[in-house]
Amino acid sequence: MHPPGADTVLLRHGDVNTKSNTVKRYMEGILVENIEALLADRSVPGEVERRWNRPLIHTSEAAIEEATAAATDAFGVVSASPALVVSTEKERILEALVETAREHYDGGTFAVDARRADKTLAYDSEDLAREAGTAIWEAVEDTFDPEVDLDDPDITFGVEVREDLAFVYLESIPGPGGLPLGAQDPVIALISGGIDSPVAAYEMMTRGSPVVPAYVDLGAYGGIDHEARAMETVRTLSRYAPNFDMQVYKIPGGETVDVLVEEMEQGRMLSLRRFFYRAGEILAERVDANGIVTGEAIGQKSSQTVRNLGVTSRAARLPIHRPLLTWDKKDIVAEAREIDTYTDSTINAGCNRVAPDRVETNARLEPLLAAEPDDLLERAEAAAKNAELVDP
Repeated sequence: MHPPGADTVLLRHGDVNTKSNTVKRYMEGILVENIEALLADRSVPGEVERRWNRPLIHTSEAAIEEATAAATDAFGVVSASPALVVSTEKERILEALVETAREHYDGGTFAVDARRADKTLAYDSEDLAREAGTAIWEAVEDTFDPEVDLDDPDITFGVEVREDLAFVYLESIPGPGGLPLGAQDPVIALISGGIDSPVAAYEMMTRGSPVVPAYVDLGAYGGIDHEARAMETVRTLSRYAPNFDMQVYKIPGGETVDVLVEEMEQGRMLSLRRFFYRAGEILAERVDANGIVTGEAIGQKSSQTVRNLGVTSRAARLPIHRPLLTWDKKDIVAEAREIDTYTDSTINAGCNRVAPDRVETNARLEPLLAAEPDDLLERAEAAAKNAELVDP
């Protein structure tokens, strides 16, 4: 919903504002580039204007909703508002609010949220909100009985007055927040295609880290469906980052899985994770990434107890980032639905056949090393060096 004549998207960022001016300027530049890429990828007309604190997208009223939707998929954007731009003259702002009220306010309660960045203006935020409320009331009172509710209104009229322009809007649509993608170094994202790992990759992207997706081929224990769901989730993630390379490194792991299933019962899944981590680390060295990201959460699976995570993590020297570490499963599922990876992640691929009947929840490193193949980590290193780059 937007004011009549709205042709500008007002963008807000959050953590970028905590940086020094030099870093902030750098990150705002990245943010603008990413938004331009999203608009181009979705064939949405729009020109991004880089402004201090408040980047803008100039588009048409016909494309305003699409432009807003693209902007709110950009990492670093806290919220976006499809807005009508007017001068900072109070009379012009009130006129725009009256036009907007006549178009969209047809009953229920309302409120005015007015903000003023320029302290040199002759009016302050309270003055503007009070006079705006009166103007809106008078504009509709002949049609119905308006009612003010400052706590939970049915419609909110927003006004943001900057140094040279004022923006009138009806909604602030949330974005992912965080930092612009590319503001941090890349990491290897171990993508299994399950529900958790794509969400973990997305969360790292919200902190500005591009992800290099890596999929471990489990051979007979994975199969076409297992690989397909992993690739599809990467394809979904790539839509949030059209100007970043999201090809997948396919790591051959089938032979090693066969050996683990044949030789190990207790601790098998832990050794398999150690294989994943070491392979991810070697791949990171190959592509100049600076960490590994997984979808693990404490206690969600038997292999993810605190003790087991401590044991398996020793297979890698690089940091293993676990953004979902303390998340409940329902919250991970909700996020997967929100970012549109859930459906593909729930394809039944049969990979759970790798798990033994007896699980290990309280592993010790020395007994695990004694039980697993002596060359497990060498196998992982060789697999990473032989990883094949494929399109998702």
